[in-house]
Amino acid sequence: MGTPLEDRTAQATEVIERLEHEYPDSTISLRYSNRLELLIAVMLSAQCTDERVNAETEQLFETYRTPEDYANAPQEELAEALNSITYYNNKAKYIRSACQTIVDEHDGEVPDTMDELTALSGVGRKTANVVLQHGHDIVEGIVVDTHVQRLTRRLGLTEENYPEQIEQDLLSVIPGSAWQQFTHLCIDHGRAVCSARSADCESCVLADICPSEKGDSDIDLASGEPW
Repeated sequence: MGTPLEDRTAQATEVIERLEHEYPDSTISLRYSNRLELLIAVMLSAQCTDERVNAETEQLFETYRTPEDYANAPQEELAEALNSITYYNNKAKYIRSACQTIVDEHDGEVPDTMDELTALSGVGRKTANVVLQHGHDIVEGIVVDTHVQRLTRRLGLTEENYPEQIEQDLLSVIPGSAWQQFTHLCIDHGRAVCSARSADCESCVLADICPSEKGDSDIDLASGEPW
């Protein structure tokens, strides 16, 4: 069991510094060339790997190029185009509805506010934060995906269980300049070392400050379950 720094802000700063050194080129892994493609890719990435989404969108973005294309596509046609994506039927419905709203209410442009984005079908705060950060260069929050949720609990940065509450905890301890990059660092570390099913604590650059480190700890703080 590692020993976290007493102050959560200091703990967060130390985590960021070490992960930045470990993953100097950390960035978003979804592929897109405009704001609409970014929105669609992030919507598809829910409970699906970025690798799978990138494989699917390569052809999708050739077929559907505008919000009108998605809004006017028959449900069955769009669902079939997404059939290797988890929950593809529901995601097709959300995408068609969201794009119809973009056409009807936003002149065909992906909106640039949190309220307008989260009013779109299938778009929650996580998706909206990604679109704002990478599509509009607006950083007003922290993207809390499954990697961020898992790592921040394991590292003692939050005790909350739900993404919006976790985000609020993180906003108070992570410097604003690191809000965007923090997510990418957690994703890279979660994939490489600190996965959901196991954690390679022996190879982890955070092990000595991680209260979930398996050396002496019996409990995974992310799940509350024994290792």
